[in-house]
Formats: sequence, structure tokens, C-alpha cells
Amino acid sequence: MSSTSAEAAAGGLRSVATALDVLDCLADEPELGVSELGRRLGISKSTAHRLVTTLCQKGYLQQVPDTRSYRLGIRLHELGETVASRSPLRDRALPLLESLRNQTGETVHLAVPEGNQMFYVERLESYQGLRFSSRVGRLRPIHLTSSGKAVAAFNPTVAEAACANEFERRTPRTIRTKEQFLRCLAETRARGYAYSIEEDEPGLASVAAPVLDRTGIARAAISVAGPAARIAGEHMNQTARRVRAAAAQLMSVESVWWSGTGFR
Repeated sequence: MSSTSAEAAAGGLRSVATALDVLDCLADEPELGVSELGRRLGISKSTAHRLVTTLCQKGYLQQVPDTRSYRLGIRLHELGETVASRSPLRDRALPLLESLRNQTGETVHLAVPEGNQMFYVERLESYQGLRFSSRVGRLRPIHLTSSGKAVAAFNPTVAEAACANEFERRTPRTIRTKEQFLRCLAETRARGYAYSIEEDEPGLASVAAPVLDRTGIARAAISVAGPAARIAGEHMNQTARRVRAAAAQLMSVESVWWSGTGFR
């Protein structure tokens, strides 16, 4: 390869990496303008504009008409749904999730760690009238969710990833420091399940149990979520027992094993 061709290839790879950085920025913010994206990424406004224009054309971003800023596009949601739907772990867990939803009457989730966040592979919504909105394929910071804490308590790598990140505050009850987080993980290990009560969203609570591999490392979590008035309090222990039972059943499927980013 000539030096000119090599330079062109390297430039193309840098553009791809910067485009992915744009998506990462907008994963953390509802919307951003071109100037702010350029500032955060250390690139010129014109370069940022070219990148967002291309990403909009492909459906990965969309422009907000009122503000002329940009937010994530529907194509990313479609890809997230596709990734989740092709997970063999999801297929094996689905009967257990359906049974758990029938037992509790609440929304149930299956989630796996992805870097310093949890990726929601499956969701079965509650049949009850009062419920909360969630979606398959979404990513949530580990410290905000019961699923994240359940996995981090039994997986040192996931715990380290969470501690290396800032503890984003969503509500007054959100964990704010590494010390709080590590204390929460110790309590989770002692009881065998994690909970989140209005830590991610006001009025929302969840209970999660880890799915362990043969070495005792957590690779996924099953959770039950719903209004705090129904999840927290007197029903928490019974819900936790049911969630732990479902996670143990999934763990006992011997052909399920971990490979890199998920079970298969």
C-alpha cells in the first residue's frame, strides 16, 4: 500500500471513530448542537457538521426542528432491538420470564453488562394498568439499576467498570459515591439480590437477582420492576424469592455459557 493510500485509510478510520464518539456523546445527553459536539470532541464545527449530516442521512441521528440540535435516531433503536432479539440467552430465559411475570404481575427484565452499563435484552410488560415505560435494547448505568448492582456484586470486572465511571445522579436517592456503591454491593452479596427504589426514576422500584456462571461470576440479571408502592415494602421479600428462583433456574441450564459480550 502506498503512503498516500495508507494515509487515506487512516483518515477514514479516524472519521469512523469520531462518528462513534458523536453517538457516545448523544447517549449521555438528550440533544446537543454542532458547536457543543465539536467542543466536546475537539474537532472543528465544520467537521462536526459533516459527521452529523451523514449520520442523519443514515438514520443514526435526527435533528430537532425547534432547537436545530441533534439527538439519537430511530436506526439505533432498531439495531438494539435486533441485537436483543438474536440473543440465545433471551430464548432460554423467555419461559422463565413469562412465569415470573405471571407470578408477580409486574414488568420483568433480562439484562447483561455492557461496559459500564446494563443492556436490556428482554422486557415483558406488566398486565396491570399502572406501569412504567421501558424498552428492549436500552442501556442504563450500572449504579442506577437493581440489575446492574446484582451483577456488579458478583462480578469484579463489572464493579470496577462502574467505579471508574462518574456516578450520574438521577434522583435524590441515587448512589453518588464509590463508597456508597461498594457498601451496596456488599449488602447485595449478603442477601443474594439487589434492589433500586426511586434511584433511577421517581416512583419506580425494582428487584434483581444475578445469573451466575459455573465459577460463581454474574453474567446477567433478572429483575422485576414497577411502581415503588407495589414493589417496595411488604412484598419485597416475596418478590425477591421469586426473582432469585428464576435466576437460579437460568443458571442451571448447563448449555448456557458466557463468551465475551453475552451468553450463547
